[in-house]
Amino acid sequence: MKTLSEIVMSIKRGVSLYSFQHETFLGKMNLEDCIRTCAELGANGIEVIGEQSFWGYPEQPAKEADIQHWHALMEKYGTTPVAHDFMLDYKRYKGRLMPFDEQVESIKRDIDFAKRLGTPFLRALVSIDPDVLVAAAPYAEEAGVKLLLEVHAPLHFDHPWILRHAEAYDKSGSDALGFLPDMGMFLDKFPPVWKARFIRNGVPQKIADYIEKAYEDRVLSEYVIQNVRDMGGVGPALGMAETLRHNAAYEPKRMLAHMDRIHNIHGKFYQITEDLVEPSIPYDQIVKVLTEGGYNGYICSEYEGNRWIEDAEEVDSVTQVSRQQKMLETLISQQGK
Repeated sequence: MKTLSEIVMSIKRGVSLYSFQHETFLGKMNLEDCIRTCAELGANGIEVIGEQSFWGYPEQPAKEADIQHWHALMEKYGTTPVAHDFMLDYKRYKGRLMPFDEQVESIKRDIDFAKRLGTPFLRALVSIDPDVLVAAAPYAEEAGVKLLLEVHAPLHFDHPWILRHAEAYDKSGSDALGFLPDMGMFLDKFPPVWKARFIRNGVPQKIADYIEKAYEDRVLSEYVIQNVRDMGGVGPALGMAETLRHNAAYEPKRMLAHMDRIHNIHGKFYQITEDLVEPSIPYDQIVKVLTEGGYNGYICSEYEGNRWIEDAEEVDSVTQVSRQQKMLETLISQQGK
């Protein structure tokens, strides 16, 4: 049985390169810049999105030279490939869904890509049917990779869709199927950067304050939306109220029942303050639960605050990720004391 210190040491830190999407899009950071930055922060696990980092993917297979460059960067900076976040475009045909067999073949192509990258995990979007993943599981087993369904708000570990996946995975008997929880599902306060953006978009202060308080009080979203209408809210105010449909403060302890199938984690965050706190997601509780569950994997930073501030200030994803990494380092080390 592992000691507490061994469990704490097994929780590792990484970064999803999605965190640097703003700088990547603007040409301020290339793939090497992203990986070097992660290494400098002591976040040695790298999660990648093919479309972001490999030109033409998935319509065009990644060039062998680009794959070799990827592995050269891993070796140069001492980083470790963790996951490839793949997309299944099952709605690519107008008026009908992609046929079942074609969905499976699409996933197999991503499994091949993950094998080329050396990533042991693939992130699967939560909308993928469990039968499709089960059908692809034998191919994943042969390739030595695991397909991890992202459990993402508004879904959670007690949602019927997620329970359906869990049942299908258990019935299949495959250990190539699992989960990747997104910590955004544990949002327990309305993010300050969201509120500020909605106010800049025209939401009256009084209505913004009401929505923020209603979220913290867990008022049913339908009531909040109607109350905002009664307060004269239109447009952006209703948009702010609608965010409550998509977000809720689910309980981190619900991960414990599925810990044997949790192999990677998205450390979603919208803002880390100068004193190293995420104001809206309880990372102290999250790290405690992961320690209790004996989690043995990476927490990969996933910064999504950029889109909420880019209209008002220069986005600095590197500083934000750096702060979260320092926060995680502190919280993880505290568990061993």
